[in-house]
Order: sequence, then structure tokens, then C-alpha cells
Amino acid sequence: MNVPAPKIRRSEVLTAILAGLACFLVIDQLRLFGSPLLSVVIRLETQYYFALIALLLPGVFLIYRSRWPALDAVLGLGAFLAPLWLLRHAEPIANEGWEFLAPDHAIVASSVVWLLVLEAVRRVTGWVLFGIALVFSMYPLFADLMPLMISGMAIGFRETASYHAMSIESIVGLPFRAFANLVVGFLVFGATLQHTGGGAFFIRLAFALLGGVRGGAAKVAIVSSGLMGSMSGSVITNVMTTGQLTIPAMRRQGFSAKSAAAVEACASTGGVLLPPIMGSTAFIMATFLEIPYYQVALAALMPSLLYFIALYAQLDAYAGKHGLEGLPESELPRLRAVLGEGWVFILSFALLIVFLLVLQQETLAPWAATASLLVINQFRQGRMAVADWAAWLAAVGKLLIELQAILLAVGLIVGALSVTGLSGTLVNELLFIAGDSTGVLILMGAATSFILGIGLTVTAAYVFLAIVLAPALIDGGLVPMAVHLFILYWGMLSFITPPVALGAFAAASISGANPVATGFEAMRLGVAIYLVPFLFVLNPALIGQGPWQGIVQAALEALLGVLLIAWSAQRHLPRLGDPGRMASWLLGLGGLLLALPDIALQGLALSNALGNAAGAGLIVLALLLARFRAHQSRLTVS
Repeated sequence: MNVPAPKIRRSEVLTAILAGLACFLVIDQLRLFGSPLLSVVIRLETQYYFALIALLLPGVFLIYRSRWPALDAVLGLGAFLAPLWLLRHAEPIANEGWEFLAPDHAIVASSVVWLLVLEAVRRVTGWVLFGIALVFSMYPLFADLMPLMISGMAIGFRETASYHAMSIESIVGLPFRAFANLVVGFLVFGATLQHTGGGAFFIRLAFALLGGVRGGAAKVAIVSSGLMGSMSGSVITNVMTTGQLTIPAMRRQGFSAKSAAAVEACASTGGVLLPPIMGSTAFIMATFLEIPYYQVALAALMPSLLYFIALYAQLDAYAGKHGLEGLPESELPRLRAVLGEGWVFILSFALLIVFLLVLQQETLAPWAATASLLVINQFRQGRMAVADWAAWLAAVGKLLIELQAILLAVGLIVGALSVTGLSGTLVNELLFIAGDSTGVLILMGAATSFILGIGLTVTAAYVFLAIVLAPALIDGGLVPMAVHLFILYWGMLSFITPPVALGAFAAASISGANPVATGFEAMRLGVAIYLVPFLFVLNPALIGQGPWQGIVQAALEALLGVLLIAWSAQRHLPRLGDPGRMASWLLGLGGLLLALPDIALQGLALSNALGNAAGAGLIVLALLLARFRAHQSRLTVS
């Protein structure tokens, strides 16, 4: 079932054209047509990057307009011409080292690009990321005047401008290169899946599978929002789309307004951490780690499943505690009918996974899945008309334009850290502060990731921390993959954690709940997401590293541990009901000890065997107290 195409405005037509040209450019440079058709114009890799910027950066000034149309037109034209100038002069830039010593006309073009990137990110994300990018991008001008801990090598304005625009460490640095070489295809696939009705299909499928079970509407939210969050990569977008259906369904089933909103916020937040797509950040992570993307997806699978299993258990306990039954059968779609309508979406998803995991063709995977989806969709009822194609391209363009603006601004931050040597200084300072304690370093990393996650987008926070914090944690003896996933998880937590809790606040606007109360309820429901990162960073077996026996043991211990913590948080055990406050605390602590691996923090050494034994003792004690309480309740009733 296709989404009806809205009326297309002129700006959207232009956005669609730019998106179509950008997609053609990306496909051509990935050699999906065989030999590149644009090889006469684009001979160097940097020329490809400058061409992509020239096609997408003007779109910011088409979509995010100011009160002065003439200014928008001038900025949009500059955003097109300045990168083209860099493309035209890419060979002397590379051969003559213009990023360090450029002629005057190159300084002018570089300064224009620098300023346009800052204005673009201000329009797309607001003042916070703009302010951070502005300060950091100008940092090389006064790096030598800063306190010793954050001081660096200072350079002049000319050198700073040319380095930002023409080096491969700043605007066209690693974040943008990951976008240009890998992320674009997955964004196109996600937008295509949504636009052809895939989002509605996965929601209907979740209702057909789980809508009738106890607390079914909330469990539908877990599945549908998890899947859609993985594709969209945006917590807020996911909340405002799937939440429009899941939150009212939960309210009808008896969930309180704050609980319904908290469920949707937790599920949408977890979706960004769920393979196979995980939004855009995971692809940048693969580029940082210099490994294929599928390895990141496989490593992220077990932690994300632990989180969703714990969330599912909590909601089942909530439903049992409040006596919430499933939705009536009359409100639920038939599974066979849903599968008959949406088999094409399952096929395209399966094709994506085959290309990623079996064929290991990660650059080809999203384009093949998108092509199959579009072609098959044209032979189904409700195939896309010309207006639908234009709306689809406009949606693709908006996604690409917004993310590109963010990554270009993040590139400015990365470039400033690179040229001044500040990144290395910060790593050394963090190691000095933490001393020999890996535990202190981990806690510092969690706090830093959370704070940066409040003010920045997930991608921006991750990139900054991957440069500044990750090397210190890795030098402290932790596994690189675990460190990068740890940073990603803790950067996501601000979406459900007050005082910001943007995901919870967005969901509260749908349910009519108090936003702050919704945020604290989301913390309780999503308690596992605070624990899981510590588990896998301390025990890499949970991300699939090590012998299979160790992986299985770690998975079982972590699974039982997070289940016990989830039941403890809801104060409801299967078959036993409310175990009481004391038993709940004992149960949660026992689950934590069971889930934790060998740890050696400051002043604390705990082996896995000792932790398991202590945890098992606390769990047995908690269950005895719970059974005694249940027995006393039955005697009172009788």
C-alpha cells in the first residue's frame, strides 16, 4: 500500500533534482554501472567529494529558508559554485599542497565554503552544533593561548581556511567520506522503504503478530519502532511516525499516558542501535575501525537484543501487574493478509541482509535492495505515479541534505583537532587523570558521552568522541569495537534521560503526558540500556569476540541478569506477582552480579565465578521472600 504523494512545491522539485543527480553521482563512483561514466570530469577522489557537496549543500538553502529569499538564492548559488571551484582545482590542491600554502583566490573559495557549512548546520540543527562547530573551527587561530591541557599549535586564518576546505582531514574528512562512499545508499533504501509503504507494513505486521497478547500494543511498539528506528536512524522521526499509531493503541489498552509515551521513546531509541542498518552512525564507525560494516552489525546484534528482550520483559510484567489484556481481535489485521500485501518489503529486507552478510557487498547491498523494491512495487496495485516519484526523490534529498550538513560541520571539528594536535593532547590528559584505572576511564567515558549526547546529534557526538575519547579507552586496554559501541550507546541515552530526554518529550506530546514524568518512566523502562554497554565493554564476548563457549556463557549470564533486573524494576515476577520492595532490590542486585564479568575497578576486584555465586545467593533469597509474601497474601485473602 503506497503512501499518497502530496502536492510538490517548486523547492521540493529542485531538491528532488539535486537528489537524483547526487544518487547518480554516487552510483557512478561506486562503479555500479561498470566503468565510471563521469571519469572525464572526476579523476580524483576529492573531486567526487567536492561534486557531491556542490549538489547537496545548496539544498539546505532551498529547504530551510530565511525571511530574505534573495539571500537564500545567493547562499544557494555560492554553495554550488564554491565546491565546483575546488573540484576544478583539485589537481593543484593535491599536487602543490594548497591545504597548507594556498594562493589568494583559493583562500577566498575556502573561506566561502567554511562559512556556508556553518550557516547550513545552523539552519539544519539549530544553534548548539553551530556554536560548537564555530568555536572549534576557529580554534586553530588561538590554540596557543589556551590552558595547557587544551592548548595546541596555532596557525593563521589563511592556513585555517585552506586546511578546512582543501585537506582530507576536515570538511571532506572521514565522516563525510563514510557518507559519500557508504551511507548514502542506506539512507536511500530507508527512505524508499518508508515511501513505498514499508513503515505501515511493519507496523501492521507487528499488530498481527503481537497485538492480541498480554500488553500487546506495547509489544507492537517494541517490534515496529525497533525495526523502523533501525531504518530511519532518527529517534525523533521514529517517535513522531510510529508513535502516532502505537501510543493511542496503548492508551486504549489501559496503559497510562506517561507509560505509553515512555514505551515508544525506549523502543525508538533502541531501534537506532539495532542491526541491520542502525542509522548512519554505524557506517561511520566501520570507517573509523577500518572494517567492513557487517562486522559492526554482527557485533551490535547481541547487545541490542539484550536491550529489547529486557524491554519486552518489563512491559510483560507491567501488563501482568495491571491486568492489561491484548487488543480485541476485531482491531487486529490478519497475518496472512498482511504478509500477502507486504511480501515485497520482506523480500527487499532479506536481499539487503544477503548482500551484507553472505555476499559481503556492503556498497552494493542498499542499491540492489532499493532497485528490487522499486521495480516490484511498479507491478503491484497502487504503483508510483510521476508525482510519487518526485515526492520520493524529494524525501531522499531532504535526508541526504540534512545529514551532509551535519557531517560537514563535524568535519570542521575534526579538522581543528587534527591540525592543532589537540586530539592527541586530550587523549594523554585523559589517561593521566584516570591513572591506571580502566574503570575510572570507562566511567569518565560514559559521563562525557552522555553530556555530549545532550547537545549534539548522535552522529556528531560519536565522531567527536571517537577521535578524543576512544583512543584513551583503547590505550587503557579495552577492545576497539566495544569502545566505539560503548560511546554510541551512551551518546544515545540523552534521548530518554532527563533533563533533555528529547525522545520521551516528543512521545509525551502525542500521549498528553507530563514530559518530565515521561522521561523518568522511560529511564525505568529502559534500565537495561544503561547496563548493557558496561557489560560488553568489560566482556567482549557479548559482541562476539572470543571462543564460542565464552560467547554462549556470557550471553546466557547477561540474558538472565537483564531479565531479573527488568522484573525487579517493575516489581513483578512471573507467577509470583509483586515480590515486595526488599525482594525486588535483592533480585536486581543478584541479576547485576550475575551479568557482570570479571571486573577490577578502583579498590574492587570481583571474579566472574564469585559474582555468579553471590548473585545466585541473592536471587534465591529474593525468591524465597517473594514466595513467602505470596503465601501470606493467599492466607490473608482466605
